[in-house]
Amino acid sequence: MDLIAGIPFFGGFLSTVLPFLAVLGIVVAVHEYGHYIVARWCGIQAEVFSIGFGPVVWSRRDRRGTLWQLAALPLGGYVRFLGDGDGASRADQVALDRLAPADRARSFHGATVGRRMLTVLAGPFANFLLTLVVFTGLALWQGIPSNRPTIGAIAPLPGVAQPLAVGDVILTVNGEAIDRFDGFYRLAGALPKPGPLTLEIERNGGRVTLDAPYPFPPLVDGVEPLSPASAVGLRRGDVILEADGKPLASFGELRQVVVDSGGRPIPLRVWRDGAEIGLEIQPIERDTDNGQGGFERRVMIGVAGAPLYLPLFETPAPWTAAAYGVSRVTEVITQSLRGMRSILNGSIGTENLQGPIGIAQISGETASQGLTSFIVLIGVISTAIGLLNLFPIPVLDGGHFVAFLIEAVRGRPPSQAAMQLAMSIGLGLILLLMVFATYNDIMRMVS
Repeated sequence: MDLIAGIPFFGGFLSTVLPFLAVLGIVVAVHEYGHYIVARWCGIQAEVFSIGFGPVVWSRRDRRGTLWQLAALPLGGYVRFLGDGDGASRADQVALDRLAPADRARSFHGATVGRRMLTVLAGPFANFLLTLVVFTGLALWQGIPSNRPTIGAIAPLPGVAQPLAVGDVILTVNGEAIDRFDGFYRLAGALPKPGPLTLEIERNGGRVTLDAPYPFPPLVDGVEPLSPASAVGLRRGDVILEADGKPLASFGELRQVVVDSGGRPIPLRVWRDGAEIGLEIQPIERDTDNGQGGFERRVMIGVAGAPLYLPLFETPAPWTAAAYGVSRVTEVITQSLRGMRSILNGSIGTENLQGPIGIAQISGETASQGLTSFIVLIGVISTAIGLLNLFPIPVLDGGHFVAFLIEAVRGRPPSQAAMQLAMSIGLGLILLLMVFATYNDIMRMVS
């Protein structure tokens, strides 16, 4: 890998494509397995379980008669059930008519409408379950903040004498008592301007009062993929000492310099691993979360700030970790739906749609930021895939569900001609969306 990465084209290509294939492969496999396992529980025979499309590169048939395969084009997958004409579960009427009654009952189209509805919903909900597992597992692995406001880590800053130590418990901030770490952040963030804080702490069983540095320095916590910050190589842990010739005391001052730039290039002086480096960054204007349930257009560079002090993390009880996982899944679903709604009503531009090229680039950049970030990305994309498939568009799981719901209400399925027309329209809409998103990807690359 190191040898290949030394070759510019291949190194960049592999560092982008391989993470993308890993993300897509995991998300698609979980989605399709959801369909497969629920269908099996419902007595429906799966003939083919495929990851990818096109020529088969590997296959194996199990004892139940299902052919498991990997195909050459790894941009999706499908489960083809007995009686299906294709991976979209369109009925092969000729094949169905040839089946014996017992075999027809094991086909997808011979199953009761309730079992078919459960089968199509199982894929998206398997995606949601994967996201839940991701965030629950991260909570168990990394822990969650302690109930007491205890310092668990302190970021290094150049030229700063640090009076606090890991294990200190913060009792008061400028004379105001706190009982949780977020109270410390809240009080520090409410200061009219950055400056030292007077803290009362508990240390080694005693109480000490001291002055501590401002907890929100211009310290980089995360770098957004496909952003100006990622383009110039900013990293987590970088301290931005100066922007546009102005010394910085806080992350808020960095944000203001970026806004005041009007989009012109900004010279930066950055402290990294004990040395200073100079960079020049080109801000862009982008739709971003306004923190109030909507979006706003803002000049930005694509970095998130990190607090100087982090809380002590403790391993939670399994049920606490699960509750945290549920809250994160709900958060991802809410944000995704809000983004989709904002694109549809014109609140944000359609240039925010990411196609396969954009997702591949995001996958590669996220993988370079570490395993945790990559795992989180898998969870987020899994939920996005699940939501997309619930849309009531023919060809997607949501479209199938609506057709089965109509069948349940009317007592008979829609006509074959109507279903074929609906599937063709749905496929056309999906292809049009893919083409448009890919066009966005290309325009971002050349701009």
